Amino acid sequence: MTDTKKQKKDEERPESASEQDGSQVAAVESDLDALMSACETLKAQSAEYLDSLQRERASFANYKKRVDQDNALVYDNALADLIKAFLPVVDDLERALKNSPSDPETDPWISGIALILQKLMKTLEAKGVSTLNVQPGDAFDPAVHEAVTHEENPVFSDSQVIEVVQNGYKLKDRVIRPALVRVAK
Repeated sequence: MTDTKKQKKDEERPESASEQDGSQVAAVESDLDALMSACETLKAQSAEYLDSLQRERASFANYKKRVDQDNALVYDNALADLIKAFLPVVDDLERALKNSPSDPETDPWISGIALILQKLMKTLEAKGVSTLNVQPGDAFDPAVHEAVTHEENPVFSDSQVIEVVQNGYKLKDRVIRPALVRVAK
């Protein structure tokens, strides 16, 4: 009887051991499923954070470009205002040379004025200022010309520049002062 009881107990043990192993495997699989689910959730969250970070970086890069453009525009506007203040001086020097006396004694004085004008123009050119190239006979363009008079002229056709009264100037590609012109009707 003892042998039979032992045998029965031995037979019951493998079943209980395999039941225990099965329950442990099920528990491990359940834990594994939970960990895999948590891992997928973390991967999704990580991808979301990465996407958010990339968007913020792109947004910051765009912001920086906008600020740089705004600063360049402010600089150009301030420079244009400063240059506009010097243009009447250029006009006066040009008029002085145009109406200079023909007395030989004033030649050194006239040469000095010409050198001052040349130096001033080189300084302005170094900052991006150029004279508008307007010639008699050019078509009137309100973007670069300002009409002082409209008059009949047998030599020029309608809307052609007769004479440039005052030079116009541009800073880089922007007209800062239009040329004052007489226009034919």
